[in-house]
Amino acid sequence: MSHGYEGGRLNLPFTGICTFAKAPYQPDWDRLEADAAILGAPFDAGTQWRAGARFGPRGVREASTLFSFGHSGAYDHEDDVTYLDGVRIVDMGDADIVHTDTLTSHANIRKGVEAALRAGALPVTIGGDHSINIPCIEAYEGQPPFHVLQIDAHLDFVDERHGVTRGHGNPMRRAAEKPWVSGLTQVGIRNVSSTAREGYDDARARGSDILSVRQMRVLGPLATAQRIPAGAPVYVTIDIDAFCPSIAPGTGTPSHGGFLYYEVLELLQQVTRRHAIVGIDLVEVAPDYDPTGSTSILAAQVLMNLLGFVFHAGIPRP
Repeated sequence: MSHGYEGGRLNLPFTGICTFAKAPYQPDWDRLEADAAILGAPFDAGTQWRAGARFGPRGVREASTLFSFGHSGAYDHEDDVTYLDGVRIVDMGDADIVHTDTLTSHANIRKGVEAALRAGALPVTIGGDHSINIPCIEAYEGQPPFHVLQIDAHLDFVDERHGVTRGHGNPMRRAAEKPWVSGLTQVGIRNVSSTAREGYDDARARGSDILSVRQMRVLGPLATAQRIPAGAPVYVTIDIDAFCPSIAPGTGTPSHGGFLYYEVLELLQQVTRRHAIVGIDLVEVAPDYDPTGSTSILAAQVLMNLLGFVFHAGIPRP
């Protein structure tokens, strides 16, 4: 029986199994052969308010099928560049999540990132709440030091609250404690935060550079990127609530006054021109709060563009 037309399968975005950008699926993490490896981390037990980011990896993957091009790479007429031409992207599937068990779930996420690193692939993790960044960063134990660029509405620098140290308010504090994290640049931080003033003082004392949306708009993307120490490898963590909820309502902790699409895009482009990118995560997409699906599409588009920038820049990872 024929399943397509005579020239072969059309493989349209709404057909077939839903991997990230319809990339090949490789569930055997010991057999990864890729330039970039996509890992789902559908864990949201670290949230303090609205849950739902456990459905983020599925939502972002579905939205990403829009970018399964059907031809070689993605041509950008503004940059006059074809991005992702020949870049091998593989979907690893999801880390195994054990409900209510943060430590086991985080350990499984860490194993996925470690597998990508062993294979020489760029780990790209889709959350899940922002606590999934903790095992992602822990997976780099023994790797060369790197700087963390956080794009987020919230500082996420809480040390401990109600006995919790691995929730979605803790990841940047946990990162700052790691000897292989050389510093943090935290961009988009605004309004009522999950972190008290003492947390800001603590973050700055530990070397964090903190910029609000308005401060970055004054500086511009280039000057903001230049604040990251020259030559430092960079791990990028993006919380979707960095964007204004007028364009990204599908998140658990929306905060008005956020970025628009091109502001983040241009910052990421400037950073990738100057730094090796050693890892990426994008978190806090909660599709059920956005019946239009635009938040998931935004997340998928940001990741696709970021991957395009990373591999076009051609800066080797350490």
